[in-house]
Amino acid sequence: MTIRVLLADDQALLRSAFRVLVDSEPDMEVVGEASDGAEALRLTREVRADVVLMDIRMPGTDGLAATRLISADPGLAHVRVVMLTTFEVDEYVVQSLRAGASGFLGKGAEPEELLNAIRIAAGGEALLSPAATKGLIAKFLAQGDGSDEGRDSARAERLEALTGREREVLVQVAGGHSNDEIAERLEVSPLTVKTHVNRAMAKLGARDRAQLVVIAYESGLVRPRVE
Repeated sequence: MTIRVLLADDQALLRSAFRVLVDSEPDMEVVGEASDGAEALRLTREVRADVVLMDIRMPGTDGLAATRLISADPGLAHVRVVMLTTFEVDEYVVQSLRAGASGFLGKGAEPEELLNAIRIAAGGEALLSPAATKGLIAKFLAQGDGSDEGRDSARAERLEALTGREREVLVQVAGGHSNDEIAERLEVSPLTVKTHVNRAMAKLGARDRAQLVVIAYESGLVRPRVE
């Protein structure tokens, strides 16, 4: 099945480069381009995109706001957003995950990294670019500002609905491990891991694995390492 990709970036030259790259692949095609967040939201609905490559910083409605609106729309539940950023080591990476993005990637990524990111997101996996470590994500999620205490407490309570094995799998997902890696670590089949992941997502109201990572840290199930 062809992956339908929407490009959202205020730089026309960059969009053109992405279009050439994406359209060169037999399993994906660019179905639209947007220069700001509002246009990205409108086109996502109109062209039935599967994956949106979303720039964080755009005039008017920025990428974060557009991603929140896409994530909140039940009619766009199948859409996955990959945030593009020039600076990976800042709080934007965490804000993008909290907004509902499936992951993020630096604009300086190699072509194969970008194409792989699209495929990973389309498959419902969490995408954490190599340059942005899980430790960085954990640090920002752990800091907080006190305004999300009620929400985080509620998420901690929601973990009570998970079985012991589902919690174990969630910890592994938060560590950035694939289903095959988790299966090897827990000595179960990859299919069993997939079942546990899907059940955890359903119980926690997570759109994808990236949201499971956020919930695992925000609820306190997983703690950041102290380097």
